[in-house]
Amino acid sequence: MTLAGQFDIDMNLKRIRWIMKKYHIVCPYRKTCPIRKALKATLEHSVVPNRLNRNFRQGIPGMSLLVDITYVPHHSRRRSYLSSIKNTSTREILSQNLSSSLEMPLVTNTLKKLMATGIPFPEGAFIHSDQGSHYTSPIFQNMVKSIGLGQSMSRRGNCWDNAPQ
Repeated sequence: MTLAGQFDIDMNLKRIRWIMKKYHIVCPYRKTCPIRKALKATLEHSVVPNRLNRNFRQGIPGMSLLVDITYVPHHSRRRSYLSSIKNTSTREILSQNLSSSLEMPLVTNTLKKLMATGIPFPEGAFIHSDQGSHYTSPIFQNMVKSIGLGQSMSRRGNCWDNAPQ
């Protein structure tokens, strides 16, 4: 039901709020609190410190791995998403996954493919990524721990910390 549709009355939102306040009318539905919503997102997604510090030459193959998502444009103005894991020492792509959607399985399937390769990693090996929502999610972080790898993240808004990827 709208005033403009049924009664042909145009009324500003501020005017409606003033009338509601004057007659003590309260909306029965509670507004969502944007602060609470943002706080919940930051509690679920945790950022880990930068262990790589742009030292891309670790010397030991498999010691540090870079992971990132790349957009691949199509001819029909659509795009696919490529998630890949790269060894910083050998510059070899160890695992990759292509998807038409930018959802969590894109990254988790890339990790599953890495586990399926059976490549042994040295003790203290870690995966380095940016602070995207895929990599700060508890699902991704728990999968990385289950593989036996540590995790490192670049600083916020600094693309050079993950540049070789």
